[in-house]
Amino acid sequence: MVLICMEKIRSLDRIDLTILDTLQKNGRISNVDLAKTVNLSPSPCLDRVKRLEQEGYIERYGAFLNAAKLKYGMSAFIQVTLDRTTGDVFNKFRDEVVKIKEVAECHMVAGGFDYLLKLRFENMDAYREVLGVIVELPAVSQTHTYVVMEQVKKDGGVPLVSA
Repeated sequence: MVLICMEKIRSLDRIDLTILDTLQKNGRISNVDLAKTVNLSPSPCLDRVKRLEQEGYIERYGAFLNAAKLKYGMSAFIQVTLDRTTGDVFNKFRDEVVKIKEVAECHMVAGGFDYLLKLRFENMDAYREVLGVIVELPAVSQTHTYVVMEQVKKDGGVPLVSA
């Protein structure tokens, strides 16, 4: 017997989208200021924010840190190819790569290689050290590194189009 969980999916209105866009740009905005921005009174605005959190539209709140000031000013992307592509190998690789603090992001991709990693590190010595750890991960057969020379555009969040 197969059980299928069907989530009730509702569409977001202009106010919801404006709340999400505003919070994405300034997660520290007070509820009073957010309410003014979306033309609601504070209580219904807070109710909407709580609902958006409960429904999973808002995953978390945080701060964007200056990586260079914290000795992680360099970044690189590494293509990783595994020697086998089985579920067990994918699971073992995933379980180990998430433990490496310098790995900021890890994406399984379709195409000519298996994973794309984004690394943050202080200098080339630190990069060599973390690369040594990555090449020893389960089933890694090949890597290709692309060191970032200049970040042209930063992730500004999800592009929201209001209704």
